[in-house]
Amino acid sequence: MELQSCVKIINEWDIVAVRQLGRNVAKELGFGTVDQARITTAISELARNIFLYAGQGEVCIVKEHQNGRNGLKIIAKDNGPGIADIRRVMEDGYTTSGGLGAGLPGVKRLMDEFDIQSKLHEGTEIVAVKWLR
Repeated sequence: MELQSCVKIINEWDIVAVRQLGRNVAKELGFGTVDQARITTAISELARNIFLYAGQGEVCIVKEHQNGRNGLKIIAKDNGPGIADIRRVMEDGYTTSGGLGAGLPGVKRLMDEFDIQSKLHEGTEIVAVKWLR
């Protein structure tokens, strides 16, 4: 792990700020516009989930260097209610907000690596990585 920048998610403007940060880091790393859009969408979805379900948390953008590859890692953390049924939220079409967002399955599809850890009443941490091709 190299450079890490985090944005506290407290209101909707923070979602905009972390999206912009992610897009800038993706551009800096050399991602094309399509992958920049994928990364930005994933960040937006994760930040929005923190805002909607946990009230607050943070999203960190990390420049990742591993085995000669470069990538961008998103770490979304909160101390919210946690996710009772991870398998269920990972089903396509599952929504609790009634929104049409990509949801967590969408984030998983947009990124190359995806991991979710959640404990009830303690919070959730989601780590997603996109590798430069």
